[in-house]
Amino acid sequence: MHQIDVHLEKDIYEANNRLADANAAHLREHGVRAFDLLGAIGSGKTALIERLVPLIRERGLRVGAIAGDVYGDDDFRRIVALGIPAYNANTGKECHLDAHLVEHALEHLPLDEIDILFIENVGNMVCPTDFRLGAEKRIVVVSSTEGDDVVNKHPMMFRGGNIGVINKIDLAPFVGANIERMESDIRRYNPEMKVFRTNLKAGVGLEGLLDAILG
Repeated sequence: MHQIDVHLEKDIYEANNRLADANAAHLREHGVRAFDLLGAIGSGKTALIERLVPLIRERGLRVGAIAGDVYGDDDFRRIVALGIPAYNANTGKECHLDAHLVEHALEHLPLDEIDILFIENVGNMVCPTDFRLGAEKRIVVVSSTEGDDVVNKHPMMFRGGNIGVINKIDLAPFVGANIERMESDIRRYNPEMKVFRTNLKAGVGLEGLLDAILG
């Protein structure tokens, strides 16, 4: 039988939330709008950043990013190749970013040269849910290749999010995924969530999504 120290867990979340609030205030002081990207490995979080950066630049805004991974710098290198300031946040054994890691990452970024900051969380559908980072919106990315039951298996991530992205819609027929079911499940768990369907390889579905992010 598992015994859980509820008070300790509560203290951890409260401490994280205080730091998240401090991060949010720090970002506001520098005029930075931050967005937390959540989703599984391979869902398309990094690809979304790659596609959005040129569109954001066209609107006269400057972009930065934090790449969160357990280990390695694969996503970080892809982001740096975009020519934007970025920081690689490795979590070691932890399966999520937390507010303290983001606080540390912000110390390494030129915030006065950034208008929009993407925080790409660790590829995990469970762990990041309870840890606020200081972002103003949470964007949850899923792909058709994860199966059309992926939303129903991870409802908490969608209940706490603001924008939902169903990616790889072009592959849905090949993997037998029902996109309508995925969107219906998102709306069932979070009726207020704005949902967008994308094919990031081809750049499909981005303009409306960017409007929702920046709106």
